[in-house]
Amino acid sequence: MSGKPELSVRQILNMSVGFLGIQFAFGLQNANVSRIFQTLGAHVAQIPALWIAAPLTGLLVQPIIGYASDRTWGRFGRRRPYFLAGAVLTTIALLVMPDSPALWVAAMMLWLMDASVNVSMEPFRAFVADQLPTAQRPLGFALQTLFIGVGAVLSSVLPWVLARFGVANVAPPGEIPATVRISFYVGGGVLMGAVLWTVLTTREYPPERLRGFADSPPAPRRLDVARAWRPGIVLLVLGALGIGLIRHFALDRQLYLLAGGLAFGGALFMWLSRSRSRGMVRQVMADLYGMPRAMRRLAWVQFFSWFAMFALWIYTTPAVTAVQFGSSNPLSSAYNAGANWVDVLFGAYNGFAVLAALIIPQIVRRAGVRWTHVINLAAAAAGLISFLWVRDPRWLLLSMLGVGFGWASILSLPYTLLADSLPAEKMGVYMGIFNFFVVIPQLLAASVLGALLEAFFDGHAVFGLVLGGVSLALAGLCTLRVAEPGAGVLAAAPAPQA
Repeated sequence: MSGKPELSVRQILNMSVGFLGIQFAFGLQNANVSRIFQTLGAHVAQIPALWIAAPLTGLLVQPIIGYASDRTWGRFGRRRPYFLAGAVLTTIALLVMPDSPALWVAAMMLWLMDASVNVSMEPFRAFVADQLPTAQRPLGFALQTLFIGVGAVLSSVLPWVLARFGVANVAPPGEIPATVRISFYVGGGVLMGAVLWTVLTTREYPPERLRGFADSPPAPRRLDVARAWRPGIVLLVLGALGIGLIRHFALDRQLYLLAGGLAFGGALFMWLSRSRSRGMVRQVMADLYGMPRAMRRLAWVQFFSWFAMFALWIYTTPAVTAVQFGSSNPLSSAYNAGANWVDVLFGAYNGFAVLAALIIPQIVRRAGVRWTHVINLAAAAAGLISFLWVRDPRWLLLSMLGVGFGWASILSLPYTLLADSLPAEKMGVYMGIFNFFVVIPQLLAASVLGALLEAFFDGHAVFGLVLGGVSLALAGLCTLRVAEPGAGVLAAAPAPQA
């Protein structure tokens, strides 16, 4: 058997262009949805619950799509049909959301948008691992990060740019400003164009050829799941105890989502230990139970990293408008000026992530993947915590420098650490399962952040960013438990032919 042939830079770029469109949509969502919710009447304390659609849909959709794409082969390949289907549905949500007549409509569009983005996003991660040999995977994930940064920069600053050109940035009560509406319309076009580019300019290996490459680890032997009831019991007890405490102390109802999720996960593990089914649910749960050691340790890194990013996305707008611009009234000019500055800040951290994507491989050569990730997460932690004392909004650009390096690292290095331990025929489902540890912390954040801020910080949104910084510091500590990959992964990819 031989390894996968190396691809040219142009081929790898074509594989990654679609991520520009996906991140353009994702960037519009991250920078503007809290603004849309507040404009339609949502209180700051309600924002985490309204955002719950995003992580919940990812939790459900990504493993299903990963499982399905592992078993798909047709005229358009294995992963590409999912790129295209997700792009069409996301475009519909982008066109409808800014014209939402009520808060519940906007929440539904967020649900559709995030579900659809996940339909496209999960196969893109597996696509890179499918197509590239081991030595080129760091380059492939780095170029994905590059396009993610470009798409996020353009989408994040677009409302601010439109305002500079005279487009109305303030709207009557209950209406979304024209700067935001036009940005979402443009986003739909960019998303479809970028994904179509990747679909039409790339090819995929048939499953039988993919399994034959020497650099694809063999599928694990049939796993004994008879003891899966043990973690099931623990999760079920924790969930039931949580439900009891919430009822007894009349805690925030959002916490029921967390407790119920623990109980449901425990029930699934107990079912797994007894089930003889061969269906999708059992296969996914069995792979979750038997995931590789590297994946288990990286799960904690992802957990704390994405808890922090969710806090950044939902609290930056209410924090900056209140602290640096002095207004929490969505109808005021100061609030909307602050919200536009948040778009600039989001564009800045994604722009810094583009720069970081070029610098991180150089740091990896000197410090290794593990320590590079620790350094970047520490920089991001300092950036988020600094929002507490910075008063001049222009200095927040320096804070976003650290966030940008952390974000670039989160998007690339964990996947570099993970990909070589996954078998080709299960690449999609394992990437989907890995997404559990992206989604679960966001569900936790949506369940507890609002309650924590109300209980301990008098509802001040800026402390949501401080908690995010602490979480990133914990992610860095957990990274030290992850084994450094082999020399083949760390070496620079051989220069591909242009």
